[in-house]
This record gives sequence, structure tokens and C-alpha cells, in this order.
Amino acid sequence: MQSRVSTLEDGNIGKDPSQRPQPRGLPMRRILKVLAFLLALGVVFSAVSVYITRYYGLHSVVQRPLVGLQPCIEVVDALARWIRPPSTVTHAMSDEELFWRASFVPQVKKYPFERVPKIAFLYLTIGPLPLSPLWEAFLKGNEGFFSIYIHSLPTYRDEFPSSSAFYHRQIPSQVSEWGKMSMCDAERRLLANALLDISNEWFVLLSESCIPLYNFSTIYQYLMGSQYSFVGAFDDSGPYGRGRYNFLMAPEVNISQWRKASQWFEVNRELAVTIVKDTVFYPKFKEFCKPHCYVDEHYFPTMLTIEAPHLLANRTITWVDWSRGGAHPATFGKVDITEGFLNRIHEGHSCLYNDQPSNLCHLFARKFAPSALEPLLRLAPTHLGFGDQRQDPGT
Repeated sequence: MQSRVSTLEDGNIGKDPSQRPQPRGLPMRRILKVLAFLLALGVVFSAVSVYITRYYGLHSVVQRPLVGLQPCIEVVDALARWIRPPSTVTHAMSDEELFWRASFVPQVKKYPFERVPKIAFLYLTIGPLPLSPLWEAFLKGNEGFFSIYIHSLPTYRDEFPSSSAFYHRQIPSQVSEWGKMSMCDAERRLLANALLDISNEWFVLLSESCIPLYNFSTIYQYLMGSQYSFVGAFDDSGPYGRGRYNFLMAPEVNISQWRKASQWFEVNRELAVTIVKDTVFYPKFKEFCKPHCYVDEHYFPTMLTIEAPHLLANRTITWVDWSRGGAHPATFGKVDITEGFLNRIHEGHSCLYNDQPSNLCHLFARKFAPSALEPLLRLAPTHLGFGDQRQDPGT
């Protein structure tokens, strides 16, 4: 009996060793092969990484992080990406997106880089700029100190040569109508596009009939040295002032705050941002200042008087002639442009500049017909200070 039990417990006795069950787990030889393969794979991956880094450079590798992942090393030119002006004025942003983006304001006032302040010339026009050759002569030699932005009918396409300062400077535009909120929309659109270039410090609204009255250096220094922005804001008690006020605009706008002025302005960066970011007064003016109110004469002067009165010079530096009467100022053509005419524009004015008396009161003028171009170009070197004679704005 004992012998039988032993045989049952030792069931493998008498069997072929190759038929016995194998021990559990991988043999040591197979484990070593797997480890060797993984080690070789790691060496190859490291070698490829070193090659790619040396060939393409660390900078380019960092600039192309995987989607959804943040790079572990800060991009070297991160600051440059913020301060570099857009390479083109073309974009697909809506007005809502554009105004939001343009309203970004640095909280540290001292720039941590060398910044050359520029003047942004904002042209609000239906289509062509017939006086552009005069502006080209005015701007020539001052590259780097100005930017150009054009708002026209969306169907209009300019034909400026690639050498022109106006080449491809049309912003995404919409139809704007005189006296309606769409006109203020166009002006805000110009400001917002210009604010995307952080070097733009002053913003000058112009029409196709405007001309400069002095050389670039004089205008540049005048604006950059001013403590105030040039926006008229008058309390007109008559039918064309307070008479246009709608009491439904209260409490945001009371009648005592209602102001009137020309739509042509020259504002610094702080006020440009104030105009673009407004969401409080805009709805009131859009709803309650409709035709026969002429919103472009009231919205900006009233809003800025409420928001930043201490920053306003309360005058315009764009000369116009209302002496002929009517709803629009006088227009000047070829026969009007004489030496005596230009002298009259320059002389006989008095105003305050930085709270001090001055006789230099107007930097721009309107309205000039296309026929005025030839005599203006002829008289510009001697009476406007540019053309054959140019000055560096830094001098």
C-alpha cells in the first residue's frame, strides 16, 4: 500500500524528462534579450534627438510644440511677438473680436524695449485718394515714424504701386453713411486696427480731401510734445446742440454732459483705447441719436468729456472754412490755391498749446478738390515745407 501511494504522489517517476511540465516565468536568457533590445532602442532615440537638435536648432524645436502641450523652455523671441507690428492689415476678425484685441493695455508704463513712437494716419474715404501724391511727398524720408490705414467702401480696391506708402493699407471695411452710427463704427475700426501696432502713439483721422499744412518734422514734434488730445467738445445750447439730445439717454448721458464737435480728431494712444473699448455709451448713442442727431458730431465729444475731460485740448487742429454757409464747409479747387491763400491759413490764429499761448494752431486742412493737387505740389516746398525740402523728425 505504501509503495502504491508513493507512486501516485510521484506521478512523474518513469516518464521522459522532456514531457515534464516547465517551470513558470521567462528564462533568464529571454529577459536579457528584451533588456538589450530596449537599451539599443534608447540609444538610437537619443542619437536621433541629438541630430535633430543640432540640425534644426533648439529654437525651432521649441517654437513647434505639440498641439495641446506647452513648451518646457520659454521661446527666445516671446517679447518680439508682442511688439512686432502686424505684417498686413488684412484679417478675418469681426468688429467685436477686433475691438477686444485692440483694447489690450500694458499696465507697466515704461517700455522694456526701444520704442519709436509713430503717427497713425487714418484715412476715412469712399474710394480713391486723389491727393495721395501730396501725402507721398510729405511722408517721404520719414519711414519708421508713421503708419497708414485706409477705410473705404468694401468693394473698392486701390491701385497704388508697391513703392507707395499706401500700398495694401486698406483695412477690412464696411459701408459707412454720413450722420449715422456706421460712420463712428468706421472710425473706431480705423483706431482699433492702428492700435494693433504698439508703436503707434498718435492717431489722426483724415478724409480724402485733407492736406498737411507743415512738414512731417513740425507735425511729428507738435503731436508728440502735446499733453492733450485734440478733440473739440462744446456745449451748444441751440437747436443743433442740446436740441438734438434725447432724454432717454439718461442716466448714462445727461443733457448737461451733451457735447458737439467736428468729427475730425487727433488723439493719443490712451484716448484711442478709451474710444475702442467703450460699451457703456455706444448702445445709448446707437439707439437714441439717429438722423437729424448726426451721431458722428456728438458721440466721441460727449463720451470723452465724461470719461477723460482732463485729456482734451477742446479744439481741433484741422482747419476748415465755414464762411460760405451751408451744411458743409467750403471746398477749394485749382483756382483757389495761391500763395496768399496758404498764407491766410497759416497766419492770424491764436490758441493754447500745453496751456501756453501759441500761433501754431492748425496742422491739417480740408476740403480740397482733386484739381487742387497740381498747385499744391508746386507750392509745397516753399509754403508747406516739404517736397524738395525734407526734415528728419528726430532733428
